[in-house]
Amino acid sequence: MTSDAHFLAVDAGNTRVKWALHGTHGWDSSGSIATADIDSLEAAWSRLPPVPRAFACNVAGTDAQRAIERACAAKGAALVLLTSQAEQLGVVNGYRDPAQLGADRWVALLAAHANGHGHKLVVNAGTALTIDALEDGGRFAGGLIVPGPALMRASLARGTAGLRLTEGRYADFPASTPDAITSGALQAAVGAIERMRRVMEGAGTRPLIVLLSGGAAGELAPHLSMPFAIHENLVLDGIALIARAS
Repeated sequence: MTSDAHFLAVDAGNTRVKWALHGTHGWDSSGSIATADIDSLEAAWSRLPPVPRAFACNVAGTDAQRAIERACAAKGAALVLLTSQAEQLGVVNGYRDPAQLGADRWVALLAAHANGHGHKLVVNAGTALTIDALEDGGRFAGGLIVPGPALMRASLARGTAGLRLTEGRYADFPASTPDAITSGALQAAVGAIERMRRVMEGAGTRPLIVLLSGGAAGELAPHLSMPFAIHENLVLDGIALIARAS
């Protein structure tokens, strides 16, 4: 284990690339760009101070990886690309092939396990909605992947002739097509979370809380029927745990 607390944490997702600089007293600064603008990452980091190490969680593909590698090289930072493990920091991966689990989901599970005791649902509401069952002892039992609310709305716009991508408002009984689309997407997402909660209850691992992260977390939270906490930087916090232990 190293005592060097200075590192850069990078979370490259399908929609955005987020980063945060960790110093002696915790997070010092942070930023983000759209993943579509990944080629501007080196310029975006140009004002960051020198940093010896960078730890990246990338689910945005090979082009994003190359851009992260170039940006790290320009900063003189040794890059560590994180992958899912069979076991790490007290969490056991329940996937048949542990490497198949997305690195962002794995790192978020590590942060969630360190967040407190009790069974949990770890939910990232981004382009995709991932709903992961984490048992109190640290075992990741499995999870769901479904389209996030924005992707559901966009798929209706692409796949139907009469439905346009028009923003609506949530309603229990929607009285317009935009409201029906918005409400339906939110209800479907929340329904998947509630379904996994019931599955965990049936297995004797009733979750005490939903840990929410991702851009759509604020949309989903008011509609959940169980306790929740929003953690905007769950992946970055998990990266920090790995960096401090390495």
